[in-house]
Amino acid sequence: MLEIRLNSLEETEKFGIKFGKLLQGGDMVCLNGELGAGKTTLTKSIGLGLGVNDYITSPTFALINEYKGRVPVYHFDVYRLENVEELYDLGFDEYFYSNGVSIIEWAEKIERLLPKERIELDIKKGIDINERWINITGYGDRYIQILKELGKN
Repeated sequence: MLEIRLNSLEETEKFGIKFGKLLQGGDMVCLNGELGAGKTTLTKSIGLGLGVNDYITSPTFALINEYKGRVPVYHFDVYRLENVEELYDLGFDEYFYSNGVSIIEWAEKIERLLPKERIELDIKKGIDINERWINITGYGDRYIQILKELGKN
């Protein structure tokens, strides 16, 4: 596990871009944290690192937004999900096991559907309005390697 402290929106953007550049097709990114923790803000920065030029918005009511980058980016927000069967209707496995990067906000709500190998970011607000603490856990060799890269200055 890696713990990172971000003190500003600029630091969050730099971190997200660095993280996005490390991702490749087939990767699974799980974001957890309370409302307003910064999951969508971080997703926007990760998207920049993945080469997404479109404006990334939260797919709260659509459940998923798709973006074009150097690989496809699938941004899920399962906050309003009534039951996991709704994800079956979307064909979630076609996204999760594709050549794109899946980024899932509120991933803990669908944990039983997630692949064993993934990277999870638990985001907590700090004392300052823009301060965030992110605990990152990698499951599987690929994601442990990403953790090592993120830990380098």
